[in-house]
Amino acid sequence: MRVPTGFDVQGHRGARGLAPENTLPAFRLALDLGVTTLELDTVVSADEEVVVSHDPYISSLFCSHPDGTPVQPEEERELLIYQMPYAEVARFDCGSRGNPRFPEQEAQPVSKPTLREVVRFAEAYTREHDLPPVFYNVETKSKPEGDGRLHPPPSVFIGLIWAIVEAEDIAERFTLQSFDVRTLQEVRHSGLPIRLALLIEDTGRSPEKSFRSGLGALGFVPDIYSPDFRLVDEGVIEAAHRGGMLVIPWTVNEPEDMVRLRALGVDGLITDYPNLAL
Repeated sequence: MRVPTGFDVQGHRGARGLAPENTLPAFRLALDLGVTTLELDTVVSADEEVVVSHDPYISSLFCSHPDGTPVQPEEERELLIYQMPYAEVARFDCGSRGNPRFPEQEAQPVSKPTLREVVRFAEAYTREHDLPPVFYNVETKSKPEGDGRLHPPPSVFIGLIWAIVEAEDIAERFTLQSFDVRTLQEVRHSGLPIRLALLIEDTGRSPEKSFRSGLGALGFVPDIYSPDFRLVDEGVIEAAHRGGMLVIPWTVNEPEDMVRLRALGVDGLITDYPNLAL
């Protein structure tokens, strides 16, 4: 497994602040800007395609039906990706409406791609444009109560992703991240050669307590400790580095936070605005 050289700037969902999230235009823009790593989310369709999507459903925030009518909030529970074949998922436009949370985002018609499609695109694009090989940080969107309804169990989810990673020959540049410790534990028990990143939410605990409870729930030391950026302080960075972990917080969008975290000694950051970070 390879580790990015220098400071690791990861484009969150590609470059969500500038282009529709988790889409080929967002990943292309991130590559053009010069990110080290493409950060993305994955779910699974009914026909076991690994789909690049943060939500397990078709979002009413920025997606439209094939006929152009906006998806309504009450429809989301019926538009579960795990219950739909990928061909049906791909018919929804998740870019033309833009995202009201990101006014700089360039609205454009675009569908949710598969993980295989993203990897093949990025590998070809970096070669054609003489860019350095890019790393991939792939999140499994799962939780225990979603097994069998929103996604497959961790062992199946990981197997589907790993099959793509092996087939596309990106294992050396691949990291698997998750809030769901079951996912990381499954990889650990399987012995697969995958870099693992533990994602930590801000639940109101102190940075130190979040660090200890997160590692305690996981039960082993991951390669990367990846908390909400508000849970990073000098003590956490020192403890993580002492334990052999890199610290890569999310989602860091304000320049002053980027500068502060870099000065504290983080090893990289995940951002919606890689243009600002770089």
